[in-house]
Amino acid sequence: MAEAPRTQALLRLMAWMSPAFPIGGFAWSGGLERAVHDRLVQDAGELQSWLEALLRHGSFWNDAVLFAVAWRRHQDPEGLAELSELGLALAGSAERNFETLSLGKAFATAAAAWPTPVLERLPADVPFPVSVGAVAAAHGVPLEDALAAYLHGALSQAVSAGIRLGACGQMHGVAILAALEAEIGDVARSACGATLDDLGTAGIQADIASLRHETQHSRLFRS
Repeated sequence: MAEAPRTQALLRLMAWMSPAFPIGGFAWSGGLERAVHDRLVQDAGELQSWLEALLRHGSFWNDAVLFAVAWRRHQDPEGLAELSELGLALAGSAERNFETLSLGKAFATAAAAWPTPVLERLPADVPFPVSVGAVAAAHGVPLEDALAAYLHGALSQAVSAGIRLGACGQMHGVAILAALEAEIGDVARSACGATLDDLGTAGIQADIASLRHETQHSRLFRS
């Protein structure tokens, strides 16, 4: 598999991870809305700690592992199908399942603007990290770069949700992203060599928040 020219790869990553990319990422909070509602996340410091825990020990880590394995399996339809089933099964709640499935399908549809046979190898029901990982590999985008962009995009979306929920302001949100740069790099490098044996989380509070969000009466987000 030949790598895409560096500028081309960068432009594609910027497009795929852009808030303007039509996947509807703005509609989801991954349970953060409930965490704010339950006063588990009340300010910028708590939001940063929450996101760092997800990155190191929660759903973002599992997503990074699934992404890396999908990147390596992008030429294997059966392997991608099995990985997709596992990724959907790992979702900790019905809302999280619907979130990753909706984003994954929307990404594959939008990524058809860059035609590649991998889109035919992806199953109809594909979680978000599997979809992005496989497409990135098919276009020759280096794994570590793709992972770092994916994780930064996920954290940026979470920070945006935190701002809209009143947990912090825009300046604090930018500071959170700056503070997590090293963490993103470390996790991306670790996930590059990860296998399915490295899957696993300890984000119990986040999973509970996601479950409780399903019965929340007034809400801004779908998860």
